[in-house]
Amino acid sequence: MVLGKAVRVGTTEAARLLSICTQRVRRLLKEGRIVGAEKVSGFWKIPLFNGIPKITTGNRGPKGTWRKRISTALTHITVNQHVIRSNKKNKENEPVVRVQQGSRTGYCHEVEITGKCRIIYSPNNPLGCGARVWIEIEPDVVIKPFIYADMSQVTEKQIIAVA
Repeated sequence: MVLGKAVRVGTTEAARLLSICTQRVRRLLKEGRIVGAEKVSGFWKIPLFNGIPKITTGNRGPKGTWRKRISTALTHITVNQHVIRSNKKNKENEPVVRVQQGSRTGYCHEVEITGKCRIIYSPNNPLGCGARVWIEIEPDVVIKPFIYADMSQVTEKQIIAVA
């Protein structure tokens, strides 16, 4: 809250907070089911209630599967050594960066972290996947994973920045 005004977000941020796709958020907006949302200069402004958009129940169909409260699970980023070795051996380009957000796990080639994070080395207490080194990110920090079809899309500048 800033000077008595509610914090408002756009459709992309609302989708991230609700853990649904932006198309679903736009559909809910069109149906008028997101409380307090309004269109300003062609952009949706969605108010947050306790840090998350509030959605009214629909008249038909199953219950919504969006997130009802803010996630408190940390995000862990690790690198899968087995996939690196397999890529080298088989001359493949499978993603090796593992991103675990709560119970959801995905793989990508690159991750952009837009907030505070920390690198942890814990040889005596590894994660469930066996990782002894990982990056830990707070739940409210946005991360952007990238997947490349082939490594020719990665520029030399990006490789140097990572090294």
